[in-house]
Amino acid sequence: MSQEEISLIEESKQGDIESFERLIEPYQKKAFNIAYRMLGNLEDANDVTQEALIKIYRSINKFKGNSRFSTWLYSIVTNSCIDYIRKNRRGKVIYLDKDYETEEGNYQLEIPDNNNSPEILLERKETQYIIHDAINQLTYEHKEVIILRDIEGFSYQEISEILKCSEGTVKSRISRARSSLRILITEKLKA
Repeated sequence: MSQEEISLIEESKQGDIESFERLIEPYQKKAFNIAYRMLGNLEDANDVTQEALIKIYRSINKFKGNSRFSTWLYSIVTNSCIDYIRKNRRGKVIYLDKDYETEEGNYQLEIPDNNNSPEILLERKETQYIIHDAINQLTYEHKEVIILRDIEGFSYQEISEILKCSEGTVKSRISRARSSLRILITEKLKA
């Protein structure tokens, strides 16, 4: 952590709201992206992100500095998403090709498109749907590790800190999640 971040954390612990806003500002977009990818809905992601940031503000005194602040923050966001999913057990489909504009900026889940022929575009859209549908069928444990590793690009160590489990457990979950995902996608392609 930088000296500035350490100072902002200490000032936030004293109740300085401006310092807290400066502290979380660099992490808000990624926090929202994690929530959006886990929940698949713009409004829910906004609500859960705001709820998580309020939790972070209220519990900033519990941050001991044993991990990076960003890891602690993303852990709270991830857990808030899991809590929300448990409370609202409803199936949602995430579409990779939608672009959402918010006050924080544009958010888009996409598969790179190098060829824009109608056939290729249709094939990609079908592939996106199949992948997202398969991800949505995974268990919460598997869905979160796939999102954190394969979509958000966190390292095994970072995921281990976010989920508060060992790196070995993370690697095992990712392996099982990818295997389940492979089976689900294969079944969909055969249908």
